[in-house]
Amino acid sequence: MNIKTLLYVTVFVFSSFSPNRTKNKHPKVYAMTSFSKKATVVYNSLDSNHFKLPKFESFIKALEGFYLLKEKGIIQKNYLTIIDFSLSSKEKRMWIIDMNENKIILNSLVAHGKNSGNDYANQFSNKNESNKSSLGFFATGEAYQGKHGLSLKLDGLENGVNSNARQRAIVIHGADYVSENFIKTHNRLGKSQGCPAVPVELSKKIIQIIKEKSCLFIYHPSKSSIESAKLMS
Repeated sequence: MNIKTLLYVTVFVFSSFSPNRTKNKHPKVYAMTSFSKKATVVYNSLDSNHFKLPKFESFIKALEGFYLLKEKGIIQKNYLTIIDFSLSSKEKRMWIIDMNENKIILNSLVAHGKNSGNDYANQFSNKNESNKSSLGFFATGEAYQGKHGLSLKLDGLENGVNSNARQRAIVIHGADYVSENFIKTHNRLGKSQGCPAVPVELSKKIIQIIKEKSCLFIYHPSKSSIESAKLMS
């Protein structure tokens, strides 16, 4: 799908969300139905670039938030990063999508917090010192040099869900426990203190691509839908 087509999709989505577009008694149902049809077009035309595709369930929720956050001006870059914590830690469950080209440019392993679960993450928190991952939408912040080398700060955009991310020092960084060798030895990835840690050899590339106001969405089916009223402005 080219940029022009994607723009048509974006305009349609935004108009569907407008309360003045319809007198339907159930505008939320109408909007989601309309959006789902358009999101399906985008998903089916997504260039996998020889990577596996994210699940449609995670993609459609990520796409909805991406458009909304772009409209609000909260994110500025046309990259969408999806992390799907419904998948095993042994799977490559992080995708970076170039939304200008509608193309996956990277698919990577990514760790969850040590108190979120063993191989599968199933517990999440916004609390300090919980050592759990947080779900929802984030805006990427600035890169910096920390104890893990080059790292990337994250700002949680959902009150009560991930809004303490910066205070908790939830960042993207490289870690040697995020590797195929660790999986072979332990039958799972290593675990972080809540950070979405990535392979050391990919960390700089990931950070350089998505830093400074791109959209990151961490998905799990236990958080069933976007509550746009909770998105921080």
